Formats: sequence, C-alpha cells, structure tokens
Amino acid sequence: MLQRVSEAKVTVDDKIAGEIGPGLLIFLGVFQNDAQEDTKFLTNKIVHLRIFDDDAGKMNRSLLDVEGAVLVVSQFTLCADTKKGRRPSFIKAAQPELGEKFYNSFIQDLKERG
Repeated sequence: MLQRVSEAKVTVDDKIAGEIGPGLLIFLGVFQNDAQEDTKFLTNKIVHLRIFDDDAGKMNRSLLDVEGAVLVVSQFTLCADTKKGRRPSFIKAAQPELGEKFYNSFIQDLKERG
C-alpha cells in the first residue's frame, strides 16, 4: 500500500525508527508465495508511478522526478483474509524469515534505484 506524504515517521518504544520528508510511505505485506524476484518488479513500478503533481496540478511526476524520500513499514496485517468469520486469518502471510528477507531485498532494490 502506497501513500503520498509531506512527511512521515515511525516510532517504536518512544524512539523514532524512521522518518522522511516529502515522498512515499509504503506499507509492505509479504505473502508466502511472493518471490525474491518480485522486489525488482515492485520497486521499478513504484519509483516510476506518476502520482505526484506537476506544475499544472496534474499527477504526472514520479518519485524519481520529485526526488522524493521513501519510508517502508513491514505490515503483515495487509495479508489478512477476512472472508469468513470474525477473526482475520494470516495463514497466507509469509513466515517471518521469508518476510524479513523479502523486506531487505525490497529496501536494497529501492536504494539501487535512487
């Protein structure tokens, strides 16, 4: 899930774990069938999405165009299945080790793209 932000920060135990100025806040949910190769596709798509306003107010500029910052938050709850019952199931979410590996690859790919 992507959100354009003027600023964003994440705090853990009353300490700032990460913060950015203008750019994108990305909540990253990793499913068990996600492959490491998917990170390159995702990062390429994200940095080139034209979701920032140009001088005419039209969404026509990418993250690279605006030289925006990125804050990525691992969020396994995005993998919740809420179709049945009243309690979400997270059975489709990746195991923590796979999720962490995918997250780290995703971050590295973003850094390589600028």
